[in-house]
Amino acid sequence: MESFLLALSNLASGWVILCAFAGVLWGIFGGALPGISPSIAMALLLPFTVGMEATNALVLLASVYVGAEYGGSIPAILIRTPGTNSASATVIDGNEMAKRGQAGEALGISLMSGLYGGLFGLVVLVLCTESLAQVALAFTPAAYFSLGILGLSVIAGLSGGSLLRGLIAACMGLMIAFIGSDPVSGVQRFTFGSEDLLDGVKPILVMVGLFAVTEMLVQIGEPPWARGGSGSTRLKLPNWAMSKRLFKPQAIGAAIGTFEGVTPGAGGTVAAFMAYTEAKRWSKHPEEFGKGSPEGVAAPEAANNVVTATALVPLLSLGIPGSNSAAILLGGFLIHGLQPGPMLFQKAPEVVYGLYGGLLIANIAMLLIGLVILSPCMWLVNRPKPYLIAFILALVMAGVFAIHQSLFDCGLVLLIGLLGYVMRLLKLPVLPMVLGMVLGYMVESNYRRSLLISGGDHSIFVTDTVSAILLGLSAALSAYSLWKEISDRRKSAK
Repeated sequence: MESFLLALSNLASGWVILCAFAGVLWGIFGGALPGISPSIAMALLLPFTVGMEATNALVLLASVYVGAEYGGSIPAILIRTPGTNSASATVIDGNEMAKRGQAGEALGISLMSGLYGGLFGLVVLVLCTESLAQVALAFTPAAYFSLGILGLSVIAGLSGGSLLRGLIAACMGLMIAFIGSDPVSGVQRFTFGSEDLLDGVKPILVMVGLFAVTEMLVQIGEPPWARGGSGSTRLKLPNWAMSKRLFKPQAIGAAIGTFEGVTPGAGGTVAAFMAYTEAKRWSKHPEEFGKGSPEGVAAPEAANNVVTATALVPLLSLGIPGSNSAAILLGGFLIHGLQPGPMLFQKAPEVVYGLYGGLLIANIAMLLIGLVILSPCMWLVNRPKPYLIAFILALVMAGVFAIHQSLFDCGLVLLIGLLGYVMRLLKLPVLPMVLGMVLGYMVESNYRRSLLISGGDHSIFVTDTVSAILLGLSAALSAYSLWKEISDRRKSAK
């Protein structure tokens, strides 16, 4: 109760409210820019949160996630160009409504569905996270090692449709995590004599490079944004009759978004397309889907906004981020010396409760800002690509240099961005690499601690009950991913 009251006092101070509104505003702008995902919008702000108070910084980053998921629907509906990956499903019926002069109605449905989804996801987050964390308190170092392996196997198996590519990317992340000093003996490793690498490669640099710089390099080689007619751009919120019709697809989106959000590696894009498919299956008017159905906008928007909260469940309770954006938020925790997981609720409960309150304010802010932000967003969406890319790259370099006033960090970010670009060309998924880097310390340090406890006996990983169960799940998931990949290839060969 004391921590809860402290969180309320933080909200009353006004800084959390300001951070929530600012984060949502930036997220909507970032999400409305084609090709700028929520994780990129968060990564751009990450360097500037270094000097902030922990609760304010985390609320700012989480609010960007909330705003970007809604912002991505604006260009999806108006110019048939999804601002975010998860808005791709919204394009199908949203743009068809815009072609019929119902752009304002489609944007209103998107806004309200996003609000309902975000609030529902927040309820799930509050009710489930701490209970799951209490179970995790019984974990031993061996169990934490196996949990890290489980996180890697889940992400590798669900990324890019290729188990091999996912494992390669995860190993690359682990290699980066091993740069620096040994967590037990302090011996220098893979520093190549550079003093700048003695402390290892900071997660923030890798995330900014992979998500922001890589995307800019990709966008440079692509044609300008598509333009198209959009009809009216004035928001029109659903009336009572339309709200009753949309209740079922919104409920379907909320249910699917909850499941996909708490499953590491699934994310809003999968949730949105699954919600769209199921909403069509259960609709009384399935023939309208693909031709401008309001239900086809409501279901995916509710689903991907639920994920903004439910993706934080495995992050806060187990320390395993379930999406790219959750991985960026994990970086925010690490910057402020906080390790997500069961001990977070004992060491810094006020931060967790403050984050809950900030997410509530962020969803309210999304509604208020969404009512007035459409025209500026449309102006930004239609800016020439060269100006946008130059501005974003300048912002990235300024933010990275501000962390340690180091040109080495700037060069490292550009190098990592180039690595991410090569990974795109080779179709290697980025998320397993990020998770490999983030979970690398957890896996290695708990592996070493377990062996110190057991006197070098590796059987500790199978004699510990929780560890054995988690390793078994890791093996099962990897085997399932391999079986599914082989099965899909056989089907495509026929």
